Amino acid sequence: MSLALTDTQTAVKTGKPNYARNYWAFVVPAGLVVAAVILLPWVFTLVMSVYEWKVGSDPAFVAAANYQRLFTDERFGWAVLRTLYFTAAAVFFPMVLGVAAAVTFQKNFRFRGLARTIFILPMMATPVAVGLVWTMMFHPQLGVLNYLLTSVGLPPSAWSYDAVSVIPTLVLVETWQWTPLVMLIVLGGLASLPQDPYEAAKLDGASNWQMFRHISLPLVWPHIVVALVIRTIDALKAFDTIFVISNGGPGTASETLNIFLYQTAFAYYDMGYASAVTVVFFVLILLVSLVLFSVRQRTSYQ
Repeated sequence: MSLALTDTQTAVKTGKPNYARNYWAFVVPAGLVVAAVILLPWVFTLVMSVYEWKVGSDPAFVAAANYQRLFTDERFGWAVLRTLYFTAAAVFFPMVLGVAAAVTFQKNFRFRGLARTIFILPMMATPVAVGLVWTMMFHPQLGVLNYLLTSVGLPPSAWSYDAVSVIPTLVLVETWQWTPLVMLIVLGGLASLPQDPYEAAKLDGASNWQMFRHISLPLVWPHIVVALVIRTIDALKAFDTIFVISNGGPGTASETLNIFLYQTAFAYYDMGYASAVTVVFFVLILLVSLVLFSVRQRTSYQ
C-alpha cells in the first residue's frame, strides 16, 4: 500500500508514472523461464559438442575434434544436401500453390466458407497421423494411390519405397499439409488491402492478371515473405513426417539432417558428435533466417 502511495506521489510530482519499482517483478520470472527452457539446454549442448561422449562411457574432452569430423563425414555431407533439396522443394510448391489459393479464396463465390474450411483441414492434423495415413496410401501393393494410377492406365509407382522418388514423395506430403498455412497468411494480407487501387484499375480496363501483377503482389509482398520465412524454417527442421513415412530410407536416400541427428544420438548413442551436429544445424537455420529477413527488409517488388 505504501509502495503504491509512493508511486502515486511520484507521478503527481513529475507528471509521469513511475514503473521502475514494479518492472523487475515481471521481467525476472520470465527471464528465469527463458533461461531454464532455452539458454541452459543450449549451453549444455555447446559444452557437450567439445566432448566425446557415448552413452555408457565417461565424457572425454576433444576440443574441436567433433566439428572437424563433420567435414570428413560423407554421410553428414549428403544429409546436408538432402536437407537443402527437400527444403527448396517443400517451400517452392506450397508457396506457389498457397498464393494461388489465396487469390482464389479472396473472390466471392458460392460456398466459399465451406471450401476454405475443407482446404485448411490438412494443416489441423498432427504430422505423425498424416505420416501414418500417407504411408498406407503409398504402399506399392495395397496403397490406394497405385490403384488409382493403374485404374487410369498409368504404371504404379514405388513412392517412398524407392530411393529416387522418396524425397519427391515426402515433398508431396509437405505440400498437401502446409499449403493451407501459406494460403491463410497471404489471404490475411489480401483482405487488408485497400480497394481504391482496384477500382481505379478496373476503370482503366486492367485485366485480373494485371491487377494481381501490379497491385496485389507488391502490396502483399511482406506477407508472402513472412510465409516464406515460416515455411523455410519449418521445412528445414521437418522430422515427424519423414521419420514416420521413410525413417530416412530406403537406405539413407531420405536421411535429412534431423534424421541423421536422431540416428547419431539415439541409435549410435554418440551424444558428443550429435551435439556438434545440433550446433551446426542451428547455425544453418540461423543463417537462412537472417538471409530471409534481410530480403524482407531490403527487397521491394519492381
